Amino acid sequence: MKIGIFDSGLGGLIIAHSLINKLPEYDYLYLGDTARVPYGNRSQETIYQFTEEAVRFMFDHDCELVIIACNTASAEALRQIQQQYLPAHFPDRKVLGVLIPAAEEAAAKTKNKRIGVLATVSTVNSKAFVREVEKLLPGSQVFQQASPLLVPLVENDALKWAEPILREYLSPLLQKNIDTLILGCTHYPVLKKQIEEIVGRGINVISQDEVVPAKLGDYLSRHREIDSKLTKRSRREFFVTDKTEGVASLGTKLFGENIELQLAHLNQRS
Repeated sequence: MKIGIFDSGLGGLIIAHSLINKLPEYDYLYLGDTARVPYGNRSQETIYQFTEEAVRFMFDHDCELVIIACNTASAEALRQIQQQYLPAHFPDRKVLGVLIPAAEEAAAKTKNKRIGVLATVSTVNSKAFVREVEKLLPGSQVFQQASPLLVPLVENDALKWAEPILREYLSPLLQKNIDTLILGCTHYPVLKKQIEEIVGRGINVISQDEVVPAKLGDYLSRHREIDSKLTKRSRREFFVTDKTEGVASLGTKLFGENIELQLAHLNQRS
């Protein structure tokens, strides 16, 4: 049985690469919904539908544990997947998100309890980061900034236009005197160096590719019943829902190594 990693597009390949580096012995399956990226400007119902279809595909392809690397899906669909879909259809499987690990890291790092979140429109509207950080760190203040243009920039390999857009998005957060910034989308680690240059050394930048691997390792060490079901042959599979030359090229670039993408056909919910 494999560890599945799901993202709305290719940004989750950054998470996948960091997981494989940290925990190389496991078998992994990656799925990017490149036909329907981005999720961040869609309704909660549509995000849930897409996420359910992806989770079903991954379970049908022998995933024991699925990590939803998409923050939008983690914010808008994860709880319903865990509380309703799994008990009804796959009671012995697990689905985890990436939002809580980032919130935990931010709560641990902040000194002045003023935390910024850069995320998609849907993630910001869900207020999921606000809830999780305040739960972990009572009395904290969380300031959010929606940044809808960043995922298209990453997915279309157009980072040369990113700096002025980043400055526009980051300015309101910097005015709030934050000392910690959560990059609330798996695409954003690509922009981390530019973001750090803009915000300066005095601000902790929390990037999920640096946080999630250790959290997963800890989770598996505490849940031996899950770890024992996972096969450890260091096999990797990569699926996308729309495969083009551009997708293949960007996938290799984001993962950092040559990868072979297979085409996935998700079953529509009836």
